[in-house]
Amino acid sequence: MEKDLAFVKEITSKKNNFSQWYVDVVRKAELADYTTIKGCMVIRPYGYGLWENMQQGLDKRIKKTGHKNAYFPLFIPENLLKKEAEHVEGFAPEVAWVTQGGNQKLDEKMAVRPTSEAIICSLYSKWIKSYRDLPLLINQWANIVRWEKTTRLFLRTTEFLWQEGHTVHKTEEDAQEETLKILFEVYRDYIENDLAIPVVVGKKTVKERFAGALNTYTLEALMSDGKVLQAGTSHNLGQNFAKAFDIKYLDEDQTEKYAWQTSWGTTTRLVGAIVMVHGDDRGLKLPPKVAPVQLVIVPITFDKSKKEVLDKAYKLCIMLGKEFRVEVDARDEYKPGWKFNEWEMRGVPLRLEIGPRDMAKEQVVLVRRDTGEKIIVKEEELAETVNSLLTEIQNNLFNQAKKFLQENIREVSDYSEFKKIIEEKKGLIRTHWCGNRDCEDKVKEETKASIRCIPFEENKIPGKCIYCGKDASTLVYFARAY
Repeated sequence: MEKDLAFVKEITSKKNNFSQWYVDVVRKAELADYTTIKGCMVIRPYGYGLWENMQQGLDKRIKKTGHKNAYFPLFIPENLLKKEAEHVEGFAPEVAWVTQGGNQKLDEKMAVRPTSEAIICSLYSKWIKSYRDLPLLINQWANIVRWEKTTRLFLRTTEFLWQEGHTVHKTEEDAQEETLKILFEVYRDYIENDLAIPVVVGKKTVKERFAGALNTYTLEALMSDGKVLQAGTSHNLGQNFAKAFDIKYLDEDQTEKYAWQTSWGTTTRLVGAIVMVHGDDRGLKLPPKVAPVQLVIVPITFDKSKKEVLDKAYKLCIMLGKEFRVEVDARDEYKPGWKFNEWEMRGVPLRLEIGPRDMAKEQVVLVRRDTGEKIIVKEEELAETVNSLLTEIQNNLFNQAKKFLQENIREVSDYSEFKKIIEEKKGLIRTHWCGNRDCEDKVKEETKASIRCIPFEENKIPGKCIYCGKDASTLVYFARAY
């Protein structure tokens, strides 16, 4: 029992050691755990329930925009991966290779999927013959393997889960429209509205863009320790892969043309983002839209009234379960106070307490995870109140995170001040950059801050490059990142 109590209470202070706090929350809330395989994690049922809800919300948006799901092989022959030179060079250090099958050495080694452009493009070159075959809009939910040197649960693991969209279009304009539609109408809408995480949106520099892409667009989220996490990317691949894999179509004018392509993806690292954006020293705070359990019912029982209270708790669970994800914690071996702590740690948005006194008054007590506020509610108003409170909690988590983001974006024009802010306050710095790769590299080398994105208003405001001082019209966001 003492061990169990410590399990609930002992979470490292977020302020004192953010990294250990994060690991404590992920493990003790039973989102994930380490395995005997270095760099690989197991996603536990509670964590997978969270991922499933996230997946459903995103999948619905992807399908609504006309895309269909498919599945492609895990293994990619070396010759296919090497077809697009820039692409393979970008992934080479992280690729895991299979050289033997059973007792037989393979004639050609196989890459374990680090991303799927190569295998998918090899098939698109067979499937696409005419302009009538376009656009081709396909998404895949899959696992990915990248041999990472440094790993952290959800944020960077050797194997992780993601979705990757791969589309083919007639024109450059069509591909660009698709790239931005995914960025804004799908990803930003999903991340901000379902996960309650505000994002900064923009274009990656040439250095930071996806290997083989014409342009990469990104959504950057600020974690509560002041570092930034890349929340999703959408790539206009141009014709690079089409030319490498011979993806052509016969157009209406009877001429053969290379197609234009896009790819885009988000991963299970967004689970880590939810932890770091919303969590506190008591553990998780989960947005109601994706929480595995939206409301937990904790019966307050005494020997004489135990059966009646439990019966009532289960009746409320059945009634509320028609609209919400509800669970009853009827475990005898734990006291109510312990249960309160555990469910707070696991981030359940609402807790419902009911005991004999509440039953006598035909009421319950609701407790919000985000504010700790206790609300007494009459039974006949319960479903309506729960619905209203879950909406309020969802909005409150987003507004708190947005306020934190806005307070931690700083306009800077002096490099000494830049270095001081990055070291002491972190957050995002909005400043000018001349476009020179050398300046970008030097800033990262000296401060560990990289250009996270070029906002879409990049050419509207003239200024001086933060590093070299030359005239610059490109606005960028610098930050330290995960």
